[in-house]
Amino acid sequence: MSDENEDQASETGADRPNLAGDTPLIKHQKQSFFGGLWSSFLAGVVVVAPISITIALIYWFVTGPMAKLDAFVKKTLPFGDSMIERIVDFLPGVGVLVAFVAVVLLGALAKNFFGRTFISAGERLFESVPIVRSVFGFLKNVFQTALQQSERSFKEVALIEYPRSGAWVMAFVIGEAKGEIKVTLDDQGDELTSLFVPTVPNPTSGFLLFIPRSDIRVLTMSVEDAAKTVLSLGLVVPEFSSPDDAVKKLEAVAAKVQREPLAKRLFKAYKL
Repeated sequence: MSDENEDQASETGADRPNLAGDTPLIKHQKQSFFGGLWSSFLAGVVVVAPISITIALIYWFVTGPMAKLDAFVKKTLPFGDSMIERIVDFLPGVGVLVAFVAVVLLGALAKNFFGRTFISAGERLFESVPIVRSVFGFLKNVFQTALQQSERSFKEVALIEYPRSGAWVMAFVIGEAKGEIKVTLDDQGDELTSLFVPTVPNPTSGFLLFIPRSDIRVLTMSVEDAAKTVLSLGLVVPEFSSPDDAVKKLEAVAAKVQREPLAKRLFKAYKL
């Protein structure tokens, strides 16, 4: 009997693998020295690369296009051989300042009826030249889209089901659908909304959708935070606290204040 008990103990004891969870099923391998070194290097690249590239771009812009514009404007200024010309040549950035003031005055002139008439005449002159009109039209559309504030700028960030039911994507709300599109899709409801669904990780391309407002789930995050989320493939997500969490935090603070002695609360309130 003793031999049988020992055999049974050996079968159910130490010879069997431990299934009770004493040892983890997945063992974390200890990182080697070179692995840690490579990990630290990648972390350093993440910190240094954006700063270095930003500084390099600013340096290139200041010493390249800005310097050329400054020199060009200074040469074209109608100053003679006087003290003013020597001061202008000595001070850096005066040409850029003069160019900025000229652009502001031109923009103010473009808002005037007579100014718009002259500018429209110049645009028609460019558009009459076969090759020039293509380049001019492209650049005009790019700058109008990028710089002018209009009703069709991104206003909100939302989630919609696309390309099928149950699959959700992030979209930028442009605004209410207008014109023929709204009239043609009048059976979809009064609040037909236009949205831009960007592709990942290149948000410069995407899809323009027109769906009812009721099918949109609007988010509280800003357009800038949504763009960061798209560019990072969803790795960078802004911090968010749900209303329930906020209520719980307020309740905890209120309970803590109630537990404090009255004298201490008066001291905090009036700073006695």
